[in-house]
Amino acid sequence: MGELLFETLLLVCFWSCCYGTGLQHRGNITIYGMFPLHNVGATISTVPQLTDCNRGTANSHGYYLVQALRYAVEEINNNSQLLPGITLGYQTYDTCSLQASILGTVTLVAQQYNRVKVEPRAIALIGPDSSSYSFTPAAALGGFLMPEISYEASNELLSNKQLYPSFFRTIPSDKNQVKAMLEILVRYDWTWIALLGSDNSYGLQGMLSLSQQASDFNICIAYQAVIPTLRTDTQQRMRNIVKNIIKTKVNTIVVFSSKRIAKGFFSFVIEQNVTGKVWIGSEDWSVATLVSEIPGISTIGTVLGVSVKYTPFNGFQDFANQAITKLRNISAENGFSEMSVPCLQNTDLYEMASAQYRLAEYDIASSFNVYRAVYAAAHALHQALKCDSEKCQNTEIQPWQLFQYLKQVRISIRNTTLFFDEYGNPPTGYDIVTWIWINKTWSLGMVGSFISEPPNLQVDASQIQWMPESRCSPECPYGHRRLQIGQHKCCFMCIECSASTFLNKTGSTSCQPCNKDQWSPSGSEDCLPRTVLYLRWDDLLAIVLLVLLALTLLLTLGTALIFLLNLSTPVVKSAGGRTCLLMLLSLTIAACSSLCLFSTPSRASCLFKKSLFIFSFTVCLTCMTVRAFQVVCIFKWSAKLPKFYDTWVKNRGPDIFILVTSLVEFFISVLCASLNTPLPSADYDFYFDSIVLECTILV
Repeated sequence: MGELLFETLLLVCFWSCCYGTGLQHRGNITIYGMFPLHNVGATISTVPQLTDCNRGTANSHGYYLVQALRYAVEEINNNSQLLPGITLGYQTYDTCSLQASILGTVTLVAQQYNRVKVEPRAIALIGPDSSSYSFTPAAALGGFLMPEISYEASNELLSNKQLYPSFFRTIPSDKNQVKAMLEILVRYDWTWIALLGSDNSYGLQGMLSLSQQASDFNICIAYQAVIPTLRTDTQQRMRNIVKNIIKTKVNTIVVFSSKRIAKGFFSFVIEQNVTGKVWIGSEDWSVATLVSEIPGISTIGTVLGVSVKYTPFNGFQDFANQAITKLRNISAENGFSEMSVPCLQNTDLYEMASAQYRLAEYDIASSFNVYRAVYAAAHALHQALKCDSEKCQNTEIQPWQLFQYLKQVRISIRNTTLFFDEYGNPPTGYDIVTWIWINKTWSLGMVGSFISEPPNLQVDASQIQWMPESRCSPECPYGHRRLQIGQHKCCFMCIECSASTFLNKTGSTSCQPCNKDQWSPSGSEDCLPRTVLYLRWDDLLAIVLLVLLALTLLLTLGTALIFLLNLSTPVVKSAGGRTCLLMLLSLTIAACSSLCLFSTPSRASCLFKKSLFIFSFTVCLTCMTVRAFQVVCIFKWSAKLPKFYDTWVKNRGPDIFILVTSLVEFFISVLCASLNTPLPSADYDFYFDSIVLECTILV
């Protein structure tokens, strides 16, 4: 049943075709190619059918791709050492539409089933030109491990070796292209963007990949939409997309689209008079003249694009210029006696060559990738056929055998290295390009490059004509944090940092606390050192206290001296005698303990400042107590207890009382100092901008 359906589909495709002259070259081994020689609009039908490719508009880009295939094959056939004794042939299909690429794939698969007899059989496929057209052949031919080497299909899904085991490409995958786009957005701080993707696998997958990674780079997507293929019923959708872009007030729009769909979209951008924007373009349309030649497109703003890395392709221009002569008798040039799919091979290349299309850098870059793809297949054949410098050992080779050797290819082509990683991707970077308009004349300028591993973007901004800002909210100044407004983290208001916090960078949602020995006023971008407070010797307060201390010492020591000189006199004896001297000494020591308040606190000053004062003052109070007790005894108790005072004095009661009381206080002070030793400390809480150095008892 499956084979019947397969053959029915093939017959239906044949009935829808026309017959004409094809482009092919006979050889011992044939490489098939799929190239967009014409552009045919999409058709809506309930049955499989194919519009004749010649009814579409000629595609100069596809013409040069075919020339690159011919150029590579001629070089290889003239190189006696690469495939000695073997002639490489080619047969091409005009993939003017998706239906055409499917029909070409059906023909190649039919060869593997031996349903269509074509000699020689295809050994490999070069192409097609787009990701959308590549999925069908990549899946169908992968079942037979027939190598397919695309020169422009960049969709990351094609790297899936379980679905597309024999797919290779000479262009980087969109995974790296997305990296390049994100690096550009980050470099110029374009965080508020619109993201558009064409309604095909290329655009949808690229848009999905970029949207998933955007948040990791702090990029917000204000608006996202899928660009449909231009038809009568999709024109209003196109206009609505443009109107929504205007409403979101973004200045940067990323357009991940194929060139065919981008062409239809930008006509509505021009219609809506959208100007002053930055358009970040994917490699398929950013360098395509199909888009840059749209009337009025010079008004849309700055176009920055990612493009396939340009390599000088010396000799190709001359080969293409000589194509008119070589193609004049193309129908008789080693043609096949049978045409496998006439309607895909009826292009008059001689007529296209006569048009003398301008060879743009975009054409050169893609043509060089075709050239590299052919050489990759040729080198794999060199290994598979066990060729040396004189001859090849084998002349029979199956596609699956070539596939094994193609995975191992590592060659140098015109100062570039080509090999395929485990996913069939090459080690190629990108060029960053911009559109340059001088008096409405378009040209393409290379302003930078991107390497994926490790990610490295280099851009010369001085060569870009217009680079506006594209942000939802202006960046907060230093000393202010972000407070998000709404669902997008790019939209925020700025809140001043509170005192004792700071912020010296942008983009943060929280302020940083100052260190313990620092402080800051509100809205500060850095912290200031706290003032250290302690009583310095040269402070005014210290000087006043020292003066008072000097007066106190003068009074106590002066009085003590007077008492000492008159110790035996009745007046001194009646005042207390030696007890008064001890009292004055303790007061002197208590006053001197205030010297521990000056300068930076130390362990010694903290220990003696309080303990020394308490002990010496206790001695003073003890002396005053004894003296008061003696007065009471003399004036109040002398009549009642006449012998008590004599006994008190004769047995040295005052001295013993003072000694015992002082010793008790001394031991209490020592015990307190041992259990709760006062240590130097800093108080950070009393003043927010100062540190108070003091002595603290640790509990």
